[in-house]
Amino acid sequence: MSLRDDSKPDTILTHAGRNPHANFGVVNPPVYHASTIVFPTVEAMEDAQKKRFFAMTYGRHGTPTTFALEEAVARLEGGWRAIAVPSGLAAIVGAITGFVRSGDHVLVTDNVYGPTRKFCDETLARFGVETTYYDPLIGAGIAQLFRPQTRLVYTEAPGSLSFEMQDIPAIAAAAHKAGLKVLMDNTWATPMFCKPFKLGVDVVAHAATKYIVGHSDAMLGIIDCTEESYLTVRNAVAQLGYSVGPDDIYLGLRGLRTMGARLRQHQITATKLANWLKTRPEVERVLYPALPEDPGHALWKRDMTGASGLFGVVLKPFSKKALAAMLDGLELYGMGASWGGFESLILPAHIETVRTATRWTAAGPTVRIHAGLEDPDDLIKDLERGFERLRGTN
Repeated sequence: MSLRDDSKPDTILTHAGRNPHANFGVVNPPVYHASTIVFPTVEAMEDAQKKRFFAMTYGRHGTPTTFALEEAVARLEGGWRAIAVPSGLAAIVGAITGFVRSGDHVLVTDNVYGPTRKFCDETLARFGVETTYYDPLIGAGIAQLFRPQTRLVYTEAPGSLSFEMQDIPAIAAAAHKAGLKVLMDNTWATPMFCKPFKLGVDVVAHAATKYIVGHSDAMLGIIDCTEESYLTVRNAVAQLGYSVGPDDIYLGLRGLRTMGARLRQHQITATKLANWLKTRPEVERVLYPALPEDPGHALWKRDMTGASGLFGVVLKPFSKKALAAMLDGLELYGMGASWGGFESLILPAHIETVRTATRWTAAGPTVRIHAGLEDPDDLIKDLERGFERLRGTN
């Protein structure tokens, strides 16, 4: 459907990537199951092959269902074109792979998503690409780490375990001055609350499994690109053989339509939980950039228009046994590694075991909470009972 250039995010979420009149009036884009695409003539086939990623040529490269999701995300985020892939990690791998070759060097923030670090340390290293991890708070000082072989700077704001905000415009300006590309994981803020291309980013990766799908029932990734970067990344994705099943694409599209409403509620609940947790004697500090006292609050307020439901809590010193007693008895919080669904989650976060460029110091154990769509008062009561178990266990 046509949208005005000045359309607001909620309007874009509702209308982008839809064309009911081209599909018998059907509101949602139909689910196309396809591998082979046939052509009426040799000329038609050759014409489509010349266009490659901009036309229907083979099921692996996408169907109208795929293109609808890609169009909607790119329009919302301000990218030129987006690429759907099977998972968030696939988005990260595809985005990085297009820009590096043996002998190259990449810079990656030290608060990066764990599987990204594993990919860099194992797969990239095996193919002769060196990774240097840098302090997330480095800002324009990133330029001091550039080498002749450096090809890109990878950012994540905020980090999904420790929640430091990065000065993305300062990093991007320094990188572009040196001719480097800047990649950003924007899963936490989503295209709804952050527009990375306005901050100077070249390529954005999303674990769409999380807030875009929103219901914990599909694996999905999205890579959003500038026009200059698109074909580089799209070719890499094609060569890696990535393809997403149309049913998962459909779940991503359906989730996208309600993402604005869900995110606002996630933020309300997370803010209420975070402010309550600040008052607890068991808590050392809360890690949530939306809080005014958070060290990254000024950057968050400058670069983002909202906060999602994911945040961290550093506790006072307690034993592993006491922490387990607290977490094991929770009734409304699942213990799982993902987030972004309608349900609340909690898990221990062992940040000190993964940092290499910086040292993570905390008074006691750290837990990560995803505030779901339950009533926040019920979530608080559940945590309150958990704190009773925490204090009562030696």
